[in-house]
Amino acid sequence: MAEGVKDGVAVQSDKAVSAQQVEYVGSEKSDINYVERAATHSSTLSRDERTQIKPPSTARELVTEILAVEDDPSLNPFTFRMWFLGNSISVFAGTITAINTFKPQSVHIHLVFVAAISYIFGTAMAKTLPNKGRIGRILNPGPFNKKEHAAICIMCAAAANTPEAMTVLAVQKLYYNINPSPVVGIFVILSTQMLGYGVAGLLRKTLVYPSKMLYPSNLPTASLLESLHADLPLLAGVSVFCLAHKKNLLVTNVFGGSMANEGLGLLSLSFDWTMISGGGNPLWMPFQTLMNSMAGYLLSIAVYLGLYYSNIWNARSFPFLSPQMFSQKSNSTKYHVYNQTLILNKRFQVENNLLNKHGLPWLSSSEVLAQTVTNIAIMAAMSHMVLWHWEDIKSAFELFTFKQFKALFTPSQWNLKFWKHRSERISREEADAIDPHYGLMQAYDDVPSWWFGLLWVVSAVVGLVTSNLAGSTLPWWAFFVAIGVSTVTLTFFAALTAMFGYSLRVEPLIQMIGAYLLPGHPLANLYFATFGNNSLVQAKLMLKDLKLGQYVHLAPKCTFMMQVVGASIGCLMSYLMMEQITTEKRDILLAIQGTNVWSGQVIQKHNSAAITWGGLASKLYSAGARYQWVSLGFLLGIIVPLPFWLIHRYFPKWRLDYWNTPIILFAMGGLSHGTHSAFFLHYVTGFVSQFYLRRYKTNWFIKYNYILSAGMDGGAQVLNFVLTFTVFGAGGKVVPFPKYWGNNFQKGNYDFCMKDPALGGGGHGKKGGKMPTIPEGGGGGGSSGGGGGGGGE
Repeated sequence: MAEGVKDGVAVQSDKAVSAQQVEYVGSEKSDINYVERAATHSSTLSRDERTQIKPPSTARELVTEILAVEDDPSLNPFTFRMWFLGNSISVFAGTITAINTFKPQSVHIHLVFVAAISYIFGTAMAKTLPNKGRIGRILNPGPFNKKEHAAICIMCAAAANTPEAMTVLAVQKLYYNINPSPVVGIFVILSTQMLGYGVAGLLRKTLVYPSKMLYPSNLPTASLLESLHADLPLLAGVSVFCLAHKKNLLVTNVFGGSMANEGLGLLSLSFDWTMISGGGNPLWMPFQTLMNSMAGYLLSIAVYLGLYYSNIWNARSFPFLSPQMFSQKSNSTKYHVYNQTLILNKRFQVENNLLNKHGLPWLSSSEVLAQTVTNIAIMAAMSHMVLWHWEDIKSAFELFTFKQFKALFTPSQWNLKFWKHRSERISREEADAIDPHYGLMQAYDDVPSWWFGLLWVVSAVVGLVTSNLAGSTLPWWAFFVAIGVSTVTLTFFAALTAMFGYSLRVEPLIQMIGAYLLPGHPLANLYFATFGNNSLVQAKLMLKDLKLGQYVHLAPKCTFMMQVVGASIGCLMSYLMMEQITTEKRDILLAIQGTNVWSGQVIQKHNSAAITWGGLASKLYSAGARYQWVSLGFLLGIIVPLPFWLIHRYFPKWRLDYWNTPIILFAMGGLSHGTHSAFFLHYVTGFVSQFYLRRYKTNWFIKYNYILSAGMDGGAQVLNFVLTFTVFGAGGKVVPFPKYWGNNFQKGNYDFCMKDPALGGGGHGKKGGKMPTIPEGGGGGGSSGGGGGGGGE
């Protein structure tokens, strides 16, 4: 019988492989001292036997307490059940994710939901499929195991990622009347996904293997997999203040939040878990991240109200919250959406004569502030990671050293038979920074770096060709600048996500670069931002799933295969759903608020950004222009973390290292549009979990917190799935919720807050006489309703 390691304790097992065994099957360079520490990292008792557990204070302690350090390499993930369920659920996940892109509240497929539903079907297949003879060995080789379960989850996770290129194609179709062929459209989407995957694989050493790269959102899924395989509308928001003051628009702006673009949601109560966890589940989000996010949220309330009621940027002539562009005809009684087609020529370029005739577009003060603080946060994130965490990320920049460039131009050092090259095992010097779970991964062959390099090259060629065929107007050189920017900046933002569980949008930075490289070309800017930003987003998602594969000890080559297959399925389903919805729901997607079932908010925001940045950046955002602080924010962001870092060096007891400026700033921009009634309970839930339970009820926290997180997400997803197909119209018919005292039926906002009369559609009270009608165009909508400023990942 082989020796294994379970929870840091030596045990006897037939199949379990410990970190110590990996030393012999993996590499002569393994660190014996490290293995000894892994084998005794907690105590001589298992987790269940210990009565008192010290609160985990580091990422390394957390992952070794939450997840068992043991593995069984004999388990086979490549079974008929895995391929059947993986492909089937991936089709479902890709379809639902694409549909939700066109919903007023974006709801994403949680991996714990996939884990739960695949476990049910997997175990059912293991019990019902024939298991005898040659056919039986293929269809049902044995019990449904952890490795095939994990492979299904990773495939479905890749399929459930919304491709930004899908929204670009929707913008082309709705606003430019350009509809590329299905083949071109599908390969444009696929190339943007795979570009990110290629880059991510080359940075595994820095962004996946070390224990500091925690990826907190993976813990509920990994914990659930380990556990499974071990031996009403009023719920959306309740505002006491609005119930007391139903005819006060100021109360709506401050305390409302149950519906898209309603208000800031201060002290509102939401009992919808999908909204509470929409910006990142508070049960797994680190306490430091929660507190920084809350600081940004509270600051943003004061600043948003100050800008609006001081009428900065003519704010009171436009909605309090909206991502849309408005014309100079707008006023407080009727909002006029800006008609972009009036300033574009036949080549979709801005015509100065037409622009002078119709004027520049205006933005809501909330949107201007959101863009400004987001841009500050982007550069602050890069500065913050260099100042505070350079030692953790510097290995990613070895490619840019003089030694590497010299080797690149030295033919004698070229590895012409790169496909025969075998990746080196972890070195002795790096052993101390390794994740204990990575020690177990030495039993498997790693994915050669040239696999990722080849994927990147092929994706770049496909993307360059298909974007040209799609009528992007994007020059070839700008295409490579876009993906180059994403490659260089990936390490900073991926490390921030891995260490703090918070993800920043980098699109504004890439969009600004494209705007000044290609002035007056909104469509080209749209594609520039997509190839630059989407490849970075997909790289971060792949890195997160690679870490999940490490936590569940899935062979790296299997993880790679599942990600590529899943992403391909997701691209196909995204394109098909986009085509159908933009054809059948065109008018609704172009309306200011849409309906409570369909909304064009995501499409509208992409289009507005393409026009204002790609077409009018020099006139709107340059120094001296109306919204100059949006661009100046990039310069401010570089220096924002510096005072905190300098003061901490000389006064460490002040604990300024606790304050994460990019998270605070990005959270400030999270209220510009969307539903906001869940922030209060988001932070309360996080405080109870990550502070009280983790510190004072550590045993309960270690044993149940992440399982509870998985259960809450999974249950909410099951209910959302049922409602989507039975009530919300995905099954073909919308079934309205019955009228009763708690849902303000067809009278305005769900939480009884006064609705802005300038938006139309009824509500309590009037402002400025007769209720105006809604002009057709873009407008409102919102992001997912959870807390955290839209940052959890």
